[in-house]
Amino acid sequence: MAALASAARSRRRLLPFLHRLLHSGTTASPSPTTNRFLRHASPVPRTPDHSPYLRFPDARVSTLPSGLRVVTQAYPTATRMASVGVWVDAGSRYELPGTNGTAHFLEHMAFKGTGRRPDAQALEVEIEDMGARLNAYTSREQTTFFADVQARHVPAALDVLSDILQHPRFPEKAIQRERGVILREMEEVVSAAGSVSHDEVVDRVKELFTEFSTDPTTADQLVEAIPAIFTGSEVRVENVEMPLAHVAIAFKGSSWTDPSSIPLMVIQSILGSWNRSVGVGNCSGSSLARGISNGNLAESLMAFNTNYRDTGIFGIYTIAQLKSFLLLHIDGSTAVAENNGRQMLTYGRVMPFLELFARIDAVDCATIMETAKKYIIDKDVALAAVGPISNLPEHSWFRSETCSDDEFTQRIFFENTQNN
Repeated sequence: MAALASAARSRRRLLPFLHRLLHSGTTASPSPTTNRFLRHASPVPRTPDHSPYLRFPDARVSTLPSGLRVVTQAYPTATRMASVGVWVDAGSRYELPGTNGTAHFLEHMAFKGTGRRPDAQALEVEIEDMGARLNAYTSREQTTFFADVQARHVPAALDVLSDILQHPRFPEKAIQRERGVILREMEEVVSAAGSVSHDEVVDRVKELFTEFSTDPTTADQLVEAIPAIFTGSEVRVENVEMPLAHVAIAFKGSSWTDPSSIPLMVIQSILGSWNRSVGVGNCSGSSLARGISNGNLAESLMAFNTNYRDTGIFGIYTIAQLKSFLLLHIDGSTAVAENNGRQMLTYGRVMPFLELFARIDAVDCATIMETAKKYIIDKDVALAAVGPISNLPEHSWFRSETCSDDEFTQRIFFENTQNN
């Protein structure tokens, strides 16, 4: 009986936290005459002039006869550093059951040697002699190979990257023919930022990158062949030895090019993030964060908004430790090059910061309300949880909570909106 009573008490303590997480949106537009947010802020946002604060050179784009696109963003840096890389429109989502893991495998095998650089040690010595950093990563939709180098070594870095991508040495025993499958799906962008010259980069790329596949298959065609489908579901991993439960509650989100992507970004910012170790919960601009802090309901939380080519995922993730970064923070040549490469693959162009800020300014409270209704209210929920989760409610409870319409929901959302 004591154990049952303890479990019931734990469940009662958990429910307000989950209720607050799920009710961080709202369901109905309140009257403009009674709502505090609308009384103190116009529903039609002002369009401030951001240009004095965004004196950043525009990105330059060139398309080579081979179809390879080159984008550069040159700006002076005190260290004369530059970042240059190749962004490939191929990632783990394009793998078939017979090629699972190939994209990540190729990333790890890329630095094992090339035709002119026989082994990993030779490649490593060359990179170290330049004082450079060579790296790669694979995501759901893109694979990237890049280098951070001094400006005078940009041509040499491009030579290394082209050699890695076009003449890799893979031991026969280490791979199978899936390498050819992935290479046929590649669509490439070369991106450079920092102390670079666009014309010099274009000439060097034209000289070096000559052996990429000409297969006309595009990422869009692959996505259309196997479209993404969001399914309300749950995954639970009970582990009583873990000190804290990790819970993610997610909804279907928007693609990169969907008009709702910017409003969802704003909603993510409104909901915010919080970490107990930072200790500013009571002063947070997010009433969700203040409520979690004041109620001692979690160690940390963050709202997330992930976009893909054709869909996305939006939700809230509670974890034991959190290091969050501003979504739109672009700092350093590596981040600029990465941002430009991703935008070329998703938009086919680089969106200037002034345009991005104008799009954000155009999001008013009505847009946020409609976006919340479209993606959150009365929509399927995906739940993932791991740890001591015996008191976590069933999936049906989470789904029913998205249909709620009460004063608490409106108070949480509009206080968040006003404070942001």
